[in-house]
Amino acid sequence: MFATTKKWIGATAVAEPELASAPAARSVARPPTRAPAGASAALEGVTLAYDGGAAVLEDVSLDVAPGEALCLVGPSGGGKSTILNLLAGLVKPTRGRVLFDGAPVTGPGPERAVVFQDAALFPWLTLEKNVAFPLEVAGVAPAERAERVDELLRLVHLSRFRGAFPHELSGGMRQRGAIARALATRPRMILFDEPFAALDGQMRELLQGEVERIVRASRTTMVFVTHAIDEAVRLGDRVVLIGTRPGRVIGEVHVDLPRPRRAAFGGARADAGGASLEDVQAVRIAQRIASEIRVEVDKVAREEADGAWGSSSGPDGGDPRRHLGRGI
Repeated sequence: MFATTKKWIGATAVAEPELASAPAARSVARPPTRAPAGASAALEGVTLAYDGGAAVLEDVSLDVAPGEALCLVGPSGGGKSTILNLLAGLVKPTRGRVLFDGAPVTGPGPERAVVFQDAALFPWLTLEKNVAFPLEVAGVAPAERAERVDELLRLVHLSRFRGAFPHELSGGMRQRGAIARALATRPRMILFDEPFAALDGQMRELLQGEVERIVRASRTTMVFVTHAIDEAVRLGDRVVLIGTRPGRVIGEVHVDLPRPRRAAFGGARADAGGASLEDVQAVRIAQRIASEIRVEVDKVAREEADGAWGSSSGPDGGDPRRHLGRGI
């Protein structure tokens, strides 16, 4: 529904919605009071290339179990966001199949919601009306719509700010509002595309905890794209590693740690005497993931530096031009 916030989709001008004039006759059956169970999804041998150019993804196969929290980690340009767009139905594969609960994905649908890096709230609507917008589009009656919005604003702790416009909210509050809007139609899968990348560390940790709580409460399957390994280890039941372009799955790591998980484990050392067992396990998982994707990160660095980059793990530290200015 909010795909026009992505640059690669042709955006068209949209008139300001007249929420007050929505006809009551369009009401539909009241949503269930308890969210449905999360859905499964899969990519089967998916290759994607834009306009006949180089492949962004090549022969990617990936399964997401119902109710699973799956995180995608890898270097820039590997196609993590493209995988998200395929699952959302915003783009079609050049080859292969994308499935949602065993059925082919042919386009976007209310059962799959997306939260982008930019909260993308409509600036001319209050927070309350932003959250209500997908319900109005779905034809939910006004009374039922108001009840659902109240429930969602309480869920994200923003009831006091229901009448505020997006520019009156902090970045973290806008993202929580975007999550509430994404959950409005009770999706069976919610897709996060680096939603906290632009936030400071303290707000990022706060919202990680909020996402963990909200996703569990809503029983929704989650696919979460991030560059931050500690974030993936905190939020994911499983972390899938994506290689550099053309993107492909190069490995996966299961995260068998109790929830809710600590926010600050990334600062603990595996050999620290005061660290808890969970801290030590989390650090070791993060170290394993970092080790497995280091080669892919170095590939991207070499490509972007036009060959003026050496492997950070090499005996000579790489090309001497990397050290220009050291000691200044």
